[in-house]
Amino acid sequence: MGRFLGRKHNNRLDSDSPSENTTQKGYVLDNVDDIQKHDLYKKGIDQMSNEKLEDAIRSFDLSLRIDPNYVDAWIKKGYAHFHLGEYTVAISSYDKALDIDLNNAEAWNLKGLAYYKTRNYDEAIRACDKAVDINPNDAMSWYNKACYLALIGKVDDAMEALKRSIEIDISFAKKAVRDRDFDNARAEEGFMRIIEVVVLEAIRQGYDYIGKIVWITGMNTEEVEDAMMRLSMKGLTLKREKKSFASKEEYYELTKDIAEKVGTARRSGFLGKSKEVYAPLQQLRDISQIVNRAKDSVEKGEVDATLDSFDQLISPAKHGSAMIEQFFDEHRDLRLFQIRLKDKGQEYLNSHKPDLIRLLSDIDAKVRSGPVTKSNKD
Repeated sequence: MGRFLGRKHNNRLDSDSPSENTTQKGYVLDNVDDIQKHDLYKKGIDQMSNEKLEDAIRSFDLSLRIDPNYVDAWIKKGYAHFHLGEYTVAISSYDKALDIDLNNAEAWNLKGLAYYKTRNYDEAIRACDKAVDINPNDAMSWYNKACYLALIGKVDDAMEALKRSIEIDISFAKKAVRDRDFDNARAEEGFMRIIEVVVLEAIRQGYDYIGKIVWITGMNTEEVEDAMMRLSMKGLTLKREKKSFASKEEYYELTKDIAEKVGTARRSGFLGKSKEVYAPLQQLRDISQIVNRAKDSVEKGEVDATLDSFDQLISPAKHGSAMIEQFFDEHRDLRLFQIRLKDKGQEYLNSHKPDLIRLLSDIDAKVRSGPVTKSNKD
């Protein structure tokens, strides 16, 4: 199961802010109480970062005495109780936050995680449902929901939620293959494809030996070897041998066709720096063709054809990895449009044609400008 907070907290006020009485979120503190409650809240955040959880709870409580409707303080108070193993108290804190702001997706997601820790998976799923209803672009909530569904044996639903998570943020594919919550889903075809994507990406990034792939993915040797066999049978990878005077070593590489489509990296040393990675010209041409098909289907009002093109541009098993590396913002916007098209269908397509055409035209213009080079360093 993944971390429930998708970002690290910056414990310092922005040095470029116009006033010392402006919070990190941009709220102006216009009275003494506001300043005091925020200072106590900030102190609690600092204490949590130093693992002084009891002290942090006291700071949040003092902040909440000044303002009982301080949603962020209720959430962080719950966070601290959660890490002390006080899950019931954490749920109570999240409920206080939700009494004030019912549409706080973070509070719903964290509440679900607390229920998960008490093995109340049905309530955890309900909380995640609320979170993704409020923010369908929250990859972590989709991921957590997938974990809970897998644990109660609803594997098909779990795979669908996991797919949504990975479509939003491909890093959750790598997280999933390490996660024991998916143990009873690992034999499913959908999960095996996720493993293949993770292994294929490792090879693309230059981790070409079984030992390197095991290290970088966190999977066991048997899983990696099984994935390599399936990828080889699909014509996506090749096994090579490197011979020396005393021994020979097996390593893997992408087939020429796949390498030309997705690009590759070379590494020096076991975990050395990689050379520059970029989307090759053939893949850029493929992306350009898909983008133009998508523009055509949008103009004609064809929802299914538009979604099919979007899937090719977003899916990590197709052109998603290259889109993320080369056109991150556009990939994010495409994904948001895809989610809303799936949910709302024809009406949404008809009312957002100009926005979709504009986005697709921007992508095509950038693609036609040629490969976008990106240096990679671990």
